[in-house]
Amino acid sequence: MNAPSPTLSARLAELVRKPFFWGIVAILLLLVVNLLKDPTYLAIRVNPSNGNLAGNVLDILRASAPILMVATGMSLVIATAGIDLSVGSVMAVAGAVSMEYLQNAGAPSSLGAALVAIAMSIGLGALLGTFSGLLVAKVGLQPFITTLVMMLAGRGLAKVITSGQNTTATNEQFRWMANGYVLGFPVVFLLAVAIVLVVILVVRRSALGMMIVSIGINPRASRMAGIKPAGLLVTVYALSGALAAIAGMFAVSSVMTVDVSQTGYQLEMDAILAVVVGGGTLAGGRLSMGGAAVGALLIATLDKTVVFLGVPSSATPAFKATVILILFLLQADNVRNLLRSRRPRPASLTETVETKASVAA
Repeated sequence: MNAPSPTLSARLAELVRKPFFWGIVAILLLLVVNLLKDPTYLAIRVNPSNGNLAGNVLDILRASAPILMVATGMSLVIATAGIDLSVGSVMAVAGAVSMEYLQNAGAPSSLGAALVAIAMSIGLGALLGTFSGLLVAKVGLQPFITTLVMMLAGRGLAKVITSGQNTTATNEQFRWMANGYVLGFPVVFLLAVAIVLVVILVVRRSALGMMIVSIGINPRASRMAGIKPAGLLVTVYALSGALAAIAGMFAVSSVMTVDVSQTGYQLEMDAILAVVVGGGTLAGGRLSMGGAAVGALLIATLDKTVVFLGVPSSATPAFKATVILILFLLQADNVRNLLRSRRPRPASLTETVETKASVAA
């Protein structure tokens, strides 16, 4: 006998309990706020000079690409009960390497030079992530301390690579990665989505996701079950470093200049917020890369909204923190239960009969 299908209200109640649902609600509310200021905010137009699509929505998608990259890697790390504070510095290192190489190569239209720069950046990012993973998995250092040290060391390494100067390069193929279009859409966002989908497929269609989550829940039990946490931890941190390097190339290729003090600055905080907004927990044992992607889009939308509304730079952190805090409160079970308990309770049948009887008397 088939089980009865859940009602619409039951499905809605289950959806409301999903953390990413409130992230989507927050994105829609921010867009509504922008629409109140400018009714044409969501309008998408075609640029007559090149036939590409343009508009605020496209700008949000373009800005979300680097956050999508670091949030995807961060979600894997946090699922193991770890954290990676070095992703912003890895972005700066990757940007510094790519710009220095392209500047010295002197090939403004060489696809080969662009591919070499990409390979060098991703390789160095993965190497830095592997080093952090080895310190966590083999040496036994705390992830917070390890990646905090790597965050400081990464900025220093980027300054050494660029001799402390902003480096500018010219290469049309590399620049196309951030400024190009495919079918009218920004290629940087399409690349980010493609990479995220590949990671999700690998994690979900194999035992990798289950093993990562098991490490976050109980590393000792996972070891007794035959899982080798050390190798997985190194892999996760290496993947986080590689994705951060891709985000760094996305960031610098838009202007073909790296500023080692600003590239990736505080992006590790945005990545952590994106993961938590999407349903992740710093205690580990939970993996929701789709939710992290929603969180990344929310952070990008929030950043663009701050600029569009003309919020003063001095008040921007407070505005951003207020929106995130409200979202976290809406996600909290205790707050939702409190709001639910304050709703007027419908009268029962017995109470209704007694009320009518008293009125009749």
